[in-house]
Amino acid sequence: MTGTVIFSPLLPWPLVAALAALAVAGIAFAVWRGLAGWALRGLAAAVVVAALAGPSWREEDRTPLSDIVLLVEDRTASQRLSDRAEQTEQAAETLAARIAARPNTELRRVTLADGEDDTGTRLMTALSDALAEEPRARIAGMILLSDGRLHDLDQAPDLPAPLHLLLTGAPEDWDRRLIVQNAPAFAILDEEVTLTLRIEDSGAAPASDGQVPLDISIDGAEPQRFMVATGRDLDLPITLPHGGRNVIQFSTPEAEGELTNRNNSAIVQMNGVRDRLRVLLVSGEPHAGGRTWRNLLKSDSSVDLVHFTILRPPAKQDGVPVSELSLIAFPTRELFMDKVDDFDLIIFDRYKRRGILPSLYLQNVADYVNRGGAVLVAAGPDFASADSIYRSPLSEILPAEPISARVIEEPFSPQVTDLGDRHPVTAGLAQEWTGDWGRWMRQIDVDATDTTGEIVMSGVEDRPLLILDRVGEGRVALLASDHAWLWSRGYEGGGPQLELLRRLAHWMMKEPELEEEALTAQATGQTMQITRRTLEDSIGTLTITRPDGETEEMSLTETRPGMWTGEYTGPDIGLYRLSEGDLNSVIGLGPAAPREFEQTIADGTALDPLVDSTRGGIRNLSDGLPTLRDVRAGRPAAGRGWLGLTPRDAFETRDVRQIPLLPEWLVLLVASALVLAGWLREGRR
Repeated sequence: MTGTVIFSPLLPWPLVAALAALAVAGIAFAVWRGLAGWALRGLAAAVVVAALAGPSWREEDRTPLSDIVLLVEDRTASQRLSDRAEQTEQAAETLAARIAARPNTELRRVTLADGEDDTGTRLMTALSDALAEEPRARIAGMILLSDGRLHDLDQAPDLPAPLHLLLTGAPEDWDRRLIVQNAPAFAILDEEVTLTLRIEDSGAAPASDGQVPLDISIDGAEPQRFMVATGRDLDLPITLPHGGRNVIQFSTPEAEGELTNRNNSAIVQMNGVRDRLRVLLVSGEPHAGGRTWRNLLKSDSSVDLVHFTILRPPAKQDGVPVSELSLIAFPTRELFMDKVDDFDLIIFDRYKRRGILPSLYLQNVADYVNRGGAVLVAAGPDFASADSIYRSPLSEILPAEPISARVIEEPFSPQVTDLGDRHPVTAGLAQEWTGDWGRWMRQIDVDATDTTGEIVMSGVEDRPLLILDRVGEGRVALLASDHAWLWSRGYEGGGPQLELLRRLAHWMMKEPELEEEALTAQATGQTMQITRRTLEDSIGTLTITRPDGETEEMSLTETRPGMWTGEYTGPDIGLYRLSEGDLNSVIGLGPAAPREFEQTIADGTALDPLVDSTRGGIRNLSDGLPTLRDVRAGRPAAGRGWLGLTPRDAFETRDVRQIPLLPEWLVLLVASALVLAGWLREGRR
């Protein structure tokens, strides 16, 4: 039970002060005139002024409240290095026992886990959330058990009591870290890209010659080892070996005594892209389909197109000098002999033998395919004639033969075959175009039974329409019709002509996303989406090799013909190897450099401003656990071997009683008596 005097003035304080001043002036005048009752009248005025101030006696029934100490335990990944977890656990239990033994004190323990999505140690966020749940007037102190490495210092709250940091770790701790300072997301094939690496030692690193091994592996292949200097930026030129995703792993072996090897490696995933796609288009004669091919290829800014159109056959003899037929002589020998390997794709559009390209040139094109080139033949009526391009050295690479020499002149709707539903060139074409496909009017009768080609589209009476094949290291495609352009003109509603030809061209140029047999994965955080594409009816079990060398198997689910998918969440950050049958793939899960392992040596420098602002202290647990003392607010809260807590003397008010000190009847009685006494005294004189 406590009591205090409070005032509740009947008039505004300035007016009460003015009345008091007026009363004092009147008393002073009475004293100056020598009036005998001035003292009694002054007491009466004082009683009235006091009554106007409204004094009361307030009694409160208070219940004392305990002080609260916040203990934030950092249990993030960096706190699991060396013996830090044991240090933290022992210190937390000892502090809990000491605080429990203190009178009128409660402990609130907060455990901080790893932040989601590699956000690091959210120490200030955890402290702010804990403060929001407790009355600030009861907080006597805050103690952090951590290595001092936090990543949300900008979220620091306003602190109502001393903040202390107890640092884990040991003075002899040291660590080696591999840093990738810059790594582009993509690179041009056959061109060097420079990555900047750095290997640095921190903490109490042992003396060495400054040279450490660096292993570099691409797509999980056998690593190559180089000796590099520590503490210096290393510019590393790299040429990507293939298009699509390239997974490059850099690592340095774990050194004896270092804290962890989790930051001794880094994974960089770069996409290899072509700078320019060089295409040679050979048109046997002008026709509507030729413009379609040209428009398709010219619409892509990354394509360099060389278009060779035969406008006038040599058989036409009208006496016009050759020098007047063209502005320049077309460099056929340079294109088909000297520069043929510079092209990514060669297209023969309704071309037939006319003596312009000798057999030697066409043989060189066939050899170009065997060496890894690509040839697409868009066949017209000439393909079934005696002058067919098939009657040339190109016959050894073409996937179908015009045996019957028949040209079918009747409307038909192109159809995707069962195999085409699985092939990436034609799979899902029906979804690319709403409604029915328009009909084509002509098809060349070809036979593909004696070849290894894959028939992905069919036409009249299920005859082969689009045949794809691999020859040597290269690829060949035969489109047995020259009426694909009808789709681009919107005839009978049109069709997915642009998407079909785009896919076809990119498949022939070996774009990774259009491989028939492929095993790929896309990472999102620690989860990968696995895709297995195949032309077969079934696949085997997928084997996953984790970064620690352990393997596990999983089955994929067929989501559409030829497409099998699955989802896998990796337990660790690092390089995962996938294998199914003869196919292998690698993918990196998690960040290239986890934030928890960017800085591993315990250091409280970042928290110095916050600790100093509350007059708290930073102490190393390796020096022993400090004792706890009570300190007054505003006084230093840390010293040699001790940390201070500020008792808050908080309370809860259960009941309040208020008694007026000058009730109206008492004021009237006392003031009247004093005034009467003053009048009587003056009257006697």
